[in-house]
Amino acid sequence: MPNDKLGFGIVGCGLVSQFHGKAITAAEEAELIAATDMIPERAAEFCKQFGGDATDSFEAIIARDDIDVVNVLTPNAHHEQYVVQALEAGKHVIVEKPPEMTLEKTDSMIAASERAGKKLAVCLQVRLRRAIEAIRAAVDAGRFGRLLHGDTYMKWFRTTDYYMSDHWRQQRDQGAGVTIQHAFHYIDLLHHLMGPVKSLRAHMSNLAHPQVDLEDTLLAFLRYENGAQGVVQASTALYPGTDIRLEINGENGTAIMEGERITTWDFGDEQPDDEEVRSIGSEQAKTAAGGAADFAFFEHQWLIEDMIRAIETDSEPRVTCPSARGTLEIALAMYKSADEGTEVTLPLG
Repeated sequence: MPNDKLGFGIVGCGLVSQFHGKAITAAEEAELIAATDMIPERAAEFCKQFGGDATDSFEAIIARDDIDVVNVLTPNAHHEQYVVQALEAGKHVIVEKPPEMTLEKTDSMIAASERAGKKLAVCLQVRLRRAIEAIRAAVDAGRFGRLLHGDTYMKWFRTTDYYMSDHWRQQRDQGAGVTIQHAFHYIDLLHHLMGPVKSLRAHMSNLAHPQVDLEDTLLAFLRYENGAQGVVQASTALYPGTDIRLEINGENGTAIMEGERITTWDFGDEQPDDEEVRSIGSEQAKTAAGGAADFAFFEHQWLIEDMIRAIETDSEPRVTCPSARGTLEIALAMYKSADEGTEVTLPLG
């Protein structure tokens, strides 16, 4: 590669590819080499905007020696086939969230990564948000004491046109409902910060999008393995959409993130860096509350740069597929609970 950059290939040139294109372009050690899509015109338009070659097949992407990393950005239920083939072809892989729509397919991807000795990262880039890093550091340092509550509130808005823009966005088995397509990031943050979920009870409904047969609203009550409890409230029905709110409460402290900013940082043991933590984030930063493309690309850039670091140092990416598998299991348990009207205990099966 010119200038010792790592080559990236894109599979799937839909909405989210814009953020990957911008992120790869902005990362100093990355080079966009090629892209492909089932609709050739989309790949051509993508490459016209970001560079690289528009190719007519996935096989052409993984056959190229100048591509080191393949970004799999296909619809949610069509990740495994591309991920496994790319890994077997000797490529490292970044796959969009969720890793897949079943635990079995996710396990297949993990096994393929281990067999090939190649890196596999999942696009749960919100974990890299500065506010989340600060909260995680406080958890690890024991500043909260015993964790008591971990909650997330996602009151967003999406138009019906959003759901009609792609056929898969109207299908529950493709993960198009609010639970996986939208709230997955914030369910993941609870899993990341609070640890595994022991049991949950969930209710799902469609409040504002009767044209599609899937849930646009989720309410769930969680019991964590560490004894804490929590709430997930997520919707795409609530006009005009407000910033995500995440709250972590312990016996010795409380941290609250709204959007990307820390709005509450209050601990019994005040530390010298606490005032700086309280200044994290901006009220002007957009975090997708009112529109599917209404956010910046820099968190995707951090994920791209983290993959480059993992390859160069032969270490694990910060967002591994096994860690994302735990979040998928929680989301699938929410569907099971809502369908059966019962509390569900994890692990499933």
